[in-house]
Amino acid sequence: MTGATGTSEADSLSPDVLSLDRQLCFALAVASRSVIGAYRPILEPMGLTHPQYLVMLALWDCEPRSLSELAEVLYLEPATLSPLVKRLAAAGFVTRERSQDDERQLAVQLTPAGRELRASAQGVPPRVVAALGVDIDELVELHARLAKVIERIAPLGSP
Repeated sequence: MTGATGTSEADSLSPDVLSLDRQLCFALAVASRSVIGAYRPILEPMGLTHPQYLVMLALWDCEPRSLSELAEVLYLEPATLSPLVKRLAAAGFVTRERSQDDERQLAVQLTPAGRELRASAQGVPPRVVAALGVDIDELVELHARLAKVIERIAPLGSP
């Protein structure tokens, strides 16, 4: 039987697909804000924001990197990344210079202070795990699942 709104009784008994608590985007947004919030007090004494920390992680993996390469690795638009790199340069952690191979490319490289900061950053992951209060095995599993999702959908939302 169809009601006045054109929905059947069966439809009214099924869960609402537009319920906030059923939305993947909402769960990911809340989880993301919460996890990033756990990083804030840990990174602040190091002079880093969470986005700057991600740039540093990418550079500790491999340097120098062009701005466009960093943007690709971090899934960011170069216009979003550029101010982060400028602030890291102002803090003395990186240099930004035109590439000798290609004048159109901006090469980003760690300074000695940026390299030294890596030693302090070694303590960040265990402190974040402790702050989150979640079992490490759960976090490893979550990371693996998210990495698979990112791998599948990244071409849809890549910069």
